[in-house]
Amino acid sequence: MIIMATRGIRRKKSSLSEVKIAVFGAATVGKSALTVRFLTKRYIGEYDHQTENRYKHEAMVDGEPILFEILDTCPKNDDDDDISSVTAEHIQWADGILLVYAITDRNSFNYIRKAKVNLQPDIPLSLVGNKVDMVHLRQVSTEEGEILAKDFECKFCEISAAEHVTQVSEAFHDLCKEVLLARRKSKQSLLDRMLGGTRTYSRGKSDSALPKD
Repeated sequence: MIIMATRGIRRKKSSLSEVKIAVFGAATVGKSALTVRFLTKRYIGEYDHQTENRYKHEAMVDGEPILFEILDTCPKNDDDDDISSVTAEHIQWADGILLVYAITDRNSFNYIRKAKVNLQPDIPLSLVGNKVDMVHLRQVSTEEGEILAKDFECKFCEISAAEHVTQVSEAFHDLCKEVLLARRKSKQSLLDRMLGGTRTYSRGKSDSALPKD
C-alpha cells in the first residue's frame, strides 16, 4: 500500500532529492509508530502488524527539499526471527535502512543482530532502540546498543515513539543525511576514476614557431 503524506513543500518534483528508507525490525517494536510519528507528529499505538505500508513525504533537511519514500516492513509472521526474509525482498530497493528494536524486548535486539550478514556493506544504516519511555521494563542496555552500532558502523539513538517528536524526526533526517553523503562520495569516486583514466598530452610547438631555414 502506498500512502501519500506530503506536507506542502512548493517545489517542482524534479528539484527534490528522493531518498528511500526501509524501516526494519521484529513485530511490535514500534516501526509503524515511529514512521507515523515522523510523518504526522501524531502517536498511534495500535497497528495491523500483518501489513506492509509505503509512504511518501516531503520535508526540508538542512535546507534541502527531500522527497522521502518510507517502507514500513513487517516480518512474514510473528514467529519469524530471521530478518533475511525481509531484507531479501527490500534491500535492493532502499537507499538507507532504519534498524529498530525495542529496549524492552531482548529477542527484537537479537533479531537486528542477525541482519548484518544480509546487508550490503556500503548501505547507510541507523540503529534505533525504541520504547525508552518503558525503561522500567528494559531488557537491553544502552551500552549494548552502542556496541551493536559500532559493529554496524552506524549512528545509534534511544527514543520513544510515544513521547518524542523531535528525536524521531532527527533519526529519519540523520539517516537521510547519511544517504546523501554516500551519494556524493559515490559521485566523487566515479569522477576521480574517470579523471584518473584521462591522458594528458603536451602540446608541441606549432610550425610557425619553428626556426626558419
